[in-house]
Amino acid sequence: MGRLMFAAALAACCLPMVAEARVLGSDAASCVQRDSSAIEVTIQGLKDRTGSLKLELYPATEEDFLKDDRDLIAQGKFFRRVWSTTPANDPITMCIKAPAPGRYALFVTHDRDGKNKFNVWTDGAGVPSNERLGRSKPKLSQAIVNVPRGVARVTVRAQYLRGVIPSFGPVDR
Repeated sequence: MGRLMFAAALAACCLPMVAEARVLGSDAASCVQRDSSAIEVTIQGLKDRTGSLKLELYPATEEDFLKDDRDLIAQGKFFRRVWSTTPANDPITMCIKAPAPGRYALFVTHDRDGKNKFNVWTDGAGVPSNERLGRSKPKLSQAIVNVPRGVARVTVRAQYLRGVIPSFGPVDR
């Protein structure tokens, strides 16, 4: 066996493999296969590893952002939601499909108490701009993602209610 073949065989069997992030959520195949318009979201800064994570994709209009999904669907507008149990270890990568290339609004929540209703006192939230959310609901401009033909990649830092005068911000680590 030649030196090059021996080195390749040694590397293949004996050197540690680099762990690749597993993509979570029911739309994971869209990000892994990269065959449709989707957003691959890396979520950072979780307060803990309880509950579940949720991605929601809205039309990128002031009128539609964070509107009740039943209303959007009744009006024939696009809306998509993807859930995942919060994994015990880093990194966290989730995927959500978009109907086509275009401009959308993305909202991420960390449902820590598992009640499937946002609890301002315990749950976390995040948007692609990673600007501090403060004391008001996110602005559309903070949530915009431009999705190409293929997969857009964004990183969202979770924010939680904190401080003497409570407002949403990242957890200091």
